[in-house]
Amino acid sequence: MEDPEYSLDIELIKKKAISGVVTFTLRTFFIQAFTFFATFILTILLAPSVFGIFFVVSALLNFFVYFSDVGLAAALIQKKEEPTRKDLVSTFTIQQVIIFTLVILGLVLSPKIASFYNLDSNGLLLLRVLIVSLIFSSLKTVPSILLERHLSFSKLVIPQIAENIVFYATAVILAYNKFQIASFTWAVFFRGITGLVLIYLLSPWKPGIGIDKESAKKLTSFGVPFQVNSILALFKDDMLTVFLGKILTFTQIGYIGWAQKWAFTPLRFFMDNVNKVTFPAYSRLQDHKAELAKAIEKSIFFVTFLVYPSVFGMVAIAPRIVSLVPNYGKWEPALPLLYLFAVNALFSAVSTTFTNTLFAIGRPKIVLKFMAFWTAATWLLTVPLVLRFGYVGVAMASAMVSVTSLATIYFVKKEIPVTIARNIFGPLVVSLIMFFVVKTLIITFPNNVFGMLLSVILGAGTYLVISLAIFRRHLVEDATIIAKSIILKG
Repeated sequence: MEDPEYSLDIELIKKKAISGVVTFTLRTFFIQAFTFFATFILTILLAPSVFGIFFVVSALLNFFVYFSDVGLAAALIQKKEEPTRKDLVSTFTIQQVIIFTLVILGLVLSPKIASFYNLDSNGLLLLRVLIVSLIFSSLKTVPSILLERHLSFSKLVIPQIAENIVFYATAVILAYNKFQIASFTWAVFFRGITGLVLIYLLSPWKPGIGIDKESAKKLTSFGVPFQVNSILALFKDDMLTVFLGKILTFTQIGYIGWAQKWAFTPLRFFMDNVNKVTFPAYSRLQDHKAELAKAIEKSIFFVTFLVYPSVFGMVAIAPRIVSLVPNYGKWEPALPLLYLFAVNALFSAVSTTFTNTLFAIGRPKIVLKFMAFWTAATWLLTVPLVLRFGYVGVAMASAMVSVTSLATIYFVKKEIPVTIARNIFGPLVVSLIMFFVVKTLIITFPNNVFGMLLSVILGAGTYLVISLAIFRRHLVEDATIIAKSIILKG
């Protein structure tokens, strides 16, 4: 029976979830635009070698980040009941112990790491500041959890936007004043301080030290499988790239990275924003199966309605973009990879919603088994395919493994009476029609920028007209809710 002190307003959850998606999408628009502009300026002011040092050092930090948590944050967000003070303090304490251990280890090893990558004293300082910045991130965990649990996404994005502005503004100002790599060092430091101060102003919480064994045991039972899943993803993706760097040329690795970036851009832009919101929202609805089923169906439709035409449209116009944009013909060998990674994107748009659901209803071990299988399958398929087909084999393996992700549907349907087909095949069929329209128009129109843009506009128009004819009620209903959430968001 539900705790009377833990009232659950389903309508409020729906409104906050939709408002959250809108908020995160608007945040993504702003951050990407600002980042693009700032990065463009930095590329003028700084040498490529400076960027190279920053990217390498940042990538090294990812390994520390993956091992800096045991999934306790996710466990608190997923928890049915409101977290107690003991839950929050235990999470805070455990994470600080892990973080400070990693920071000390990182600082001790930093001279050897710097020597291995031939970093000078400024590069070493950047590495150390990035390592110390883990402390700032860990101190933000509990206040961020409290905002996510209450679906207060309009507050949660404020520190993220501020951190982005402070980081790039600092980097640009210092780069203009000839600080070189130190521009990034100070930018990282001020970003960490800014985010930490703002999150505590928006979500006040008094830190404490102590570990309640019962609380820690319950939280780690969910958190550990959740975090192991992330570590497996590290080995499936990042470690595979490290390995491929030994058997493929850097140019071929560049083709792989370019194709992945563009094929997965619709996922990063649309799906990630939805999933950031749906995990805490689904967690609040886990005891209300009928409402949860409706929420999942809406999420699937929303994601596929936006991701599918974006992916098919990208595949349709990619060859023309490569041929028209100056100095972009060098990416033509990467087009086959783009098409294969696009297959992965189509399946991931659906399966990620279901793995998110399994996490939200407290079934992390099922997802862990899937991730273990996908990691093993990716490695076992990639190596022989690369040896047989070269760098294209990487994308071939990715497409093959992605097909198996649909098995997650079976496990979700065992728990929740969710309808899948109509929310996937509708956008898929309309996207295919749009794809053939765009391809036909590109062949018909002149081979120039105007012809390509006209093809894209008419293709998008075709998608919208057919969608309105088929999904009119669905789209009008959702558009009305979104419009209200924007007006009433504050």
